[in-house]
Amino acid sequence: MPGDVERHLDELLARARTAQRALPYGPRNAALEAIGAALRRHQDAILEANAVDVEAEEARGTPDARIDRLRLSEARVHAMADACSEVAALSDPLHVTRQGWVAQDGIEVSEVTVPFGVIGMVYESRPNVTVDAGILALKAGSAAVLRGSASALNSNRALANAMREGASEAGLPADVVQLIDDDDRAYVGALLSARGKVDLVLPRGGAGLIQHVVDTAKVPVIETGVGNCHVYVHHEADLKMAQQIVMNAKVQRPGVCNSAETLLVDRSVAERFIPAVVEELKAAGVEVRGCDATRALVDVSPATQDDWAEEFLDLVLAVRVVDSFDEAVAHIDRYGTRHSEAIVTESREAARAFHREVDAAATYVNASTRYTDGFVFGFGAEMGISTQKLHVRGPVGLQHLVSTSYRIEGSGQIRER
Repeated sequence: MPGDVERHLDELLARARTAQRALPYGPRNAALEAIGAALRRHQDAILEANAVDVEAEEARGTPDARIDRLRLSEARVHAMADACSEVAALSDPLHVTRQGWVAQDGIEVSEVTVPFGVIGMVYESRPNVTVDAGILALKAGSAAVLRGSASALNSNRALANAMREGASEAGLPADVVQLIDDDDRAYVGALLSARGKVDLVLPRGGAGLIQHVVDTAKVPVIETGVGNCHVYVHHEADLKMAQQIVMNAKVQRPGVCNSAETLLVDRSVAERFIPAVVEELKAAGVEVRGCDATRALVDVSPATQDDWAEEFLDLVLAVRVVDSFDEAVAHIDRYGTRHSEAIVTESREAARAFHREVDAAATYVNASTRYTDGFVFGFGAEMGISTQKLHVRGPVGLQHLVSTSYRIEGSGQIRER
């Protein structure tokens, strides 16, 4: 019932707000360490819950690459626990004076970082987001309200319970981490409409989820984007290096947003490069779909117009031969999602032009797009990859999860003009 959903969510958000206001002024690092310890302590229960979710998705015939985003292992649980310590070790983003000056009539003005308050997260599959979002929000002095997908409900429940236990053990209110423990989709709409009750929402998942959030939200949103990422092999590329980069960008984890979905190859090196890389891609289980010029060189399926714009999130790669640098950039501009784009080239001029002309959150020269990640960038963890330009772009890390307040000190001044 819609009314029941809204009442339940209002109660949950009110508890989150109360818990956030009870957080200590100083660092909350002890709670983060306690959360990490709780994750390790409850590892078996977390993996058992995750196995239930994975088995259900396998029974539904969900593709392996998508199941990989859902699946947890001892190593992944340990990585989540390690992230708690890594975030704890980061500088406290709160109560930092970004700038200060003396303004009119001698008043002293300071711009100081402050918490958002209550941060909502709407996401699909990946249970690690439950931990990343919870610990980043807590470090930033906010409460996290988490709404994962139905496919990961058991996993998220076990993770959230461990996190709440850890926070409580450290003397913080457990309600600083809240899981919407219900797969009713009405909760998403209610959360996105809870203006004044939630201060910020971040979506993380496929194109459909992100578009729904952006189109319907009445609360502030940071749009974490779809990743239709490209690798462009320039005519001055080291072709051995290019092949290694293409393989890593496509195969290492195909179900994530920073994996490559399209390969662009300059015509002058296509005959030398495409047959070798396609052979290796096929051996790794990749379905290659090519343009006419590609298919003249190798036996692959024809690429459709829709393929150029598709985020496959699977072992599928579209390949197109281009006549020039400008044509490659034009293709990326038309079909890319402003996420992560790479060029392989030995030309510094082409490299500089690529950085300058390609509009994306991250542009790479001679490296795999797979590096677009808050952990890799040194943020400890991330909320997602923002492809918008307001407030934050690229990995959304701890330093982006604060707002600012102006603090003014006077000595009796009054304004007369």
